[in-house]
This record gives sequence, structure tokens and C-alpha cells, in this order.
Amino acid sequence: MRELDLEQLRKIAADEKYPLVFATVSGAHLYGFPSYDSDVDLRGVHLLPAAEVVGLRHGPETLDRMWNDDGAEIDLVSHDLAKFLTLLLRPNGYVLEQLLSPLVVVTGDLHAELVALAPGCVTLHHAHHYRGFSHNQWKLFGSSGELKPLLYTFRVLLTGVHMMRAGEVEADLRELLARVPEAPSYLPALMHAKATQEHAGLDGVAGRPDDVRLAADVQRLHAVLDAAQESSTLPDRPSAGDALHDLLVRARLG
Repeated sequence: MRELDLEQLRKIAADEKYPLVFATVSGAHLYGFPSYDSDVDLRGVHLLPAAEVVGLRHGPETLDRMWNDDGAEIDLVSHDLAKFLTLLLRPNGYVLEQLLSPLVVVTGDLHAELVALAPGCVTLHHAHHYRGFSHNQWKLFGSSGELKPLLYTFRVLLTGVHMMRAGEVEADLRELLARVPEAPSYLPALMHAKATQEHAGLDGVAGRPDDVRLAADVQRLHAVLDAAQESSTLPDRPSAGDALHDLLVRARLG
């Protein structure tokens, strides 16, 4: 696995047109199963100046820049703070995972405030996000046969189960294996095989599960997620809306 060069990523992020509230690494590096040739998914939030929000000419809500650095493809996507907060108040697991990623490239006081408010954005309905994401990745595995979408399928189901039970975000599959006892025992072997090549398949994986077992385990974890959502004490709606509104106003006017 190629080591992440966070200092180099900080230099890259410093070239952005708008100041970044934060930038973190997402994707396979965050999920705990990067390959040597994995892309680097940088995700963050930029802050448009007030003049580009209240006037007739608005700045970009989303910026997307992709380039190649020493053979590694780097993709930087950032949302303006207002758009990001709108997504954060929806049952959107992506943005929660990006905000709380421990692989921090750019941070500051606003980022720290957002991290502190994140628990007030977690609701019962995040289970729908992870359920839908797993369905899409399972279909992609069915058409490609690659380990990457298969591991994504299990990762998001386990993240959803843990969130419903503990009320916290955990995106690293290595951590989830220890925290969710229903996780299949063969996942470490699949993660090890995927580390050798980004688009590796199941062929050649020692002790690989057959298709029948894989389908049964995916179905079983969907039932576990359903049960975890039913018994969860998480709220129906986010509680952080007012505080996030105040944060946005302060940030924009400041």
C-alpha cells in the first residue's frame, strides 16, 4: 500500500481558489482497504465570500479538481459551507464520514465546531442511506466481480449497524470487524487480497466464500441493520439545525 503523504496533500489544498474550512481523505483509505494503486479522494468544504452569495454573481457551490501525482490519481471535491450544511442535515452518511475522517489534511476552528456538532446530525434515517448504498454496491459487484464493490457492500452495512447501535460514525472496516460481531469472518482475507490491486477479483483468494454464502451474508446483514434501526434510540430528526445556521452566518459575515 502506498503511504499517504498528508503534507503533500496540504500543499495541494493550499492552491484552492477559496479558503478551505476543512479537507480530509475519504474513499478506500478511510475505509481501511486501500490498494497500492488506489485513488486519493480528498473531500472538503470551502467558504464563498459574502459578495459571491448575496449578489447577482454567485460563486461555485461545488468544486471538483482531478489530477495525477506520481502515478496516483487525486480527486478533490469541495462544497461551499452552506451546501455542505444542507447535506449534513439530511440522512447523508457521506458527508458525516468526510467531516469526521481522522485523515485530516486541512482543519481549523470552524472544522472543530462542525465536528462537535456532528452527533446532533445523526438520526434513525441514516440507515436508509447505508441500506441504499449497499444495494448499489452489491449490484456493481454482480456485474464486475471485483472485490472493491463487495467490500463496500459489507462496509456500509456494518457502518449502518454500528451507527444505529452506538450513535457514532465509524467508516473503517478494520474497526467495524471488532465492533460488529455479525461481521463475516472472511472479510480480512478479502481486504488483504484487495490491497494488492485496486481492481482485484475474488479468484485466487484463499478460502474465498462462494456466491451463495456471499448473498446469504449480505441478506443477513440487511436484516441485522433493520433490527438495529428498529431498536435504536437515535432521534427521528437532527437537533443541530439552529447551531449550524448560526455557525454559517458567523462564518459568512466574518
